[in-house]
Amino acid sequence: MLSSQAQQDEALVEDDFKASPTPGQRAFTASCAGCHGLDGRGSEKAPNIVGNAKVQHLSDDQMSSIISKGVPGTGMPGFPSLSAVQVRSLVGYLHVLQGKLGARALPGDAGRGKKMFFSKGECSNCHTVSGEGGFLGPDLSSYGSAMSAEAILKAILNTSRIVQSGYRSATVTTRDGNRVEGVVRNEDNFSVQLQATDGSFHFFQKSDLQNLEYLDRSLMPTNYGERLSRSELNDLASYLMSTGSSSKTARTSKEH
Repeated sequence: MLSSQAQQDEALVEDDFKASPTPGQRAFTASCAGCHGLDGRGSEKAPNIVGNAKVQHLSDDQMSSIISKGVPGTGMPGFPSLSAVQVRSLVGYLHVLQGKLGARALPGDAGRGKKMFFSKGECSNCHTVSGEGGFLGPDLSSYGSAMSAEAILKAILNTSRIVQSGYRSATVTTRDGNRVEGVVRNEDNFSVQLQATDGSFHFFQKSDLQNLEYLDRSLMPTNYGERLSRSELNDLASYLMSTGSSSKTARTSKEH
């Protein structure tokens, strides 16, 4: 059962979507939804800004500054063309979206999902959760805290992923024929540093390389639909949903 406050929150958002779009919703749809999703829960292009604890603790002034000026060194651009009134309405609409989160039933067993993450699924080879795991891919500590099971499963099973900024991969071939594949961590006109799948770092002078090939594909496997059963995928999604989630997340499981 949802609390009366949660029901009110859901009713507010439901009415907001049913009625004519508010100025804040129009601004969000035009400027933010393309990367953060219509519900603000993120996509392969940009992170979740609804269930992210860091975002939730930002003041209205801080959020307004980020919207207007962007975040240097990241994929978040600024929107200086938005008026102060538009920015305030956008921040207000973001608060509405943040209040949308209600109890969610987990599709599987989060405990089994954790074992899957760190063993058979091999997710921890590249991703970290709460400080445990690898660092080739994005930190997933709060990734699923506000996402639906369907969205998480779609991301796991996706065979044509968009490579996130900062996780571009490449293969280098040295003059003696050695090949190293990994994520580009640093690069300039004369050198490149890769982090390989085993976590090791490799620094190369470009003049010493036979070939440097940038990969358009993500290093994340695309055969999870074959490697894991539906039950195992549900467990994995449940683990990601429960990790770093707020107390609103329902820690219940469905029978398989």
